[in-house]
Amino acid sequence: MHDLPGPLAEGPRVFIRHFGLADGGEFTAAARASRTLHRPWLFPPEDAEAYERYVNRLVEDPARVGFLVCEQGSGRIAGFININNIVLGGFLSGAIGYGAFAHAAGRGLMTEGLRLLMGHAFGRMGLHRLEANIQPLNTPSIALVRRAGFRLEGFSPDFLLVDGAWRDHERWAVTAGTVSG
Repeated sequence: MHDLPGPLAEGPRVFIRHFGLADGGEFTAAARASRTLHRPWLFPPEDAEAYERYVNRLVEDPARVGFLVCEQGSGRIAGFININNIVLGGFLSGAIGYGAFAHAAGRGLMTEGLRLLMGHAFGRMGLHRLEANIQPLNTPSIALVRRAGFRLEGFSPDFLLVDGAWRDHERWAVTAGTVSG
């Protein structure tokens, strides 16, 4: 468990670090305050019990790792980015999932955080590819990955079970050799 998480990568306005159990109160309050921003795309944990289960899955499953995007100075959590379905060997890939919190939305903090995450994933983690699967009507999420250099690779009908229904997704990806810095 990452009880005292420190910065893994820092930018001018944000830094990324691992989740910690102590972040539960701030994270769940921000998730509740961001419900209208997240729905129907995303359902982050909104209470202490769900948060603890969520963090434990991120820590215990070697195919997942979670990062908080925090504001410089205050350390306030602006959002989160997880790398799921990490496959090593010849693939060196992971699928990202993410969400901004309402107080940070539209300020460019997640763009900076995603770029930091990409540097960490392609550097220290040794991954070659990151993928984002996004519902076609989630235009803010598509804009985020596009700004970060992801390319549209295809369309997957009935790709992922979200909010009780199988949803279509666009597949966006970036590889280590296609991004700078």
